[in-house]
Amino acid sequence: MAAKEILQLDLYSLLGVSEDATGKEIKKAYRQKALKCHPDKNPDNPKAVELFHQLSQALEVLTDAAAKAAYDKIRKAKKQAAERNQKLDSKRKKVKLDLEAREREAQLNEEEEIKIAKNLDEVIARLREEGSRHLEEQQRLIKEQILLEREQRLRGSDVRTDSINNSTPKLKLKWKCKKDDESNGGYSHEYLLSILKKYGEVLNLLISSKKKGSAIVEFSSTKTAELAFKNETGLTSNPLKISWLEGSPPPNTSNSTSSSLETSSSNLFQNTARTERDYESLVMMRMRQAAERQRLIKQLQEDDS
Repeated sequence: MAAKEILQLDLYSLLGVSEDATGKEIKKAYRQKALKCHPDKNPDNPKAVELFHQLSQALEVLTDAAAKAAYDKIRKAKKQAAERNQKLDSKRKKVKLDLEAREREAQLNEEEEIKIAKNLDEVIARLREEGSRHLEEQQRLIKEQILLEREQRLRGSDVRTDSINNSTPKLKLKWKCKKDDESNGGYSHEYLLSILKKYGEVLNLLISSKKKGSAIVEFSSTKTAELAFKNETGLTSNPLKISWLEGSPPPNTSNSTSSSLETSSSNLFQNTARTERDYESLVMMRMRQAAERQRLIKQLQEDDS
């Protein structure tokens, strides 16, 4: 999509965000919109492909500082011109058009817009050559989430593996943090919870109060834990080191997440008879999970001492 076509779109309205939205808010809005109109979810809607492409272009432009600045500058100029024209009556508008045809200012404004549009074209070309890291990351997560949703619909719930293993999956998180750092290396409970919840349900999150730069997270299913283990890196300036604490997947599931999910989905039909547990088994499983949480808290307290 060229710069002129992008300038015809209101990228902020397309994503449903304000002009002062942060990069995090823009990415979140993109995921929500893209999930709804993803071509895989709307195979019978020919407009879904076009809308998904427009959302991708919006993410590319608004998450790149140079492209966003160029887009905002032209958008602001067009908005101001529209507001001025709206205030003019038909007679004054004609006079304005005649004056602009003779004045140098009109030509300079047009040349400036062409220059900015050319710059935007160059920025977009660079994004295409380098590949948009933000777009690729978000689309990969969307694809994995769609596969996970399909699997969960097929098997009714995601507690089968946990009920067999009698434990919930847990990951250990580590990051660099000095003892006197009150910000805990940039990782607060709220921040950790926000980046982990995008992979699935988080049952428990415990941050060590004495051992800086350490936490344990408990997920509701092995699949969601595996997604977090394979994809989450945390802060760029202070990346996370993630390791399996309990409930790690078998060695043969170390392939890509997509292949793992598709293979699991294909095996569900063969294992349907074994996956159905009676009510008493489910109750016992929940009781074991509660005991596991208490043991996890005790273990973290022992590590702190």
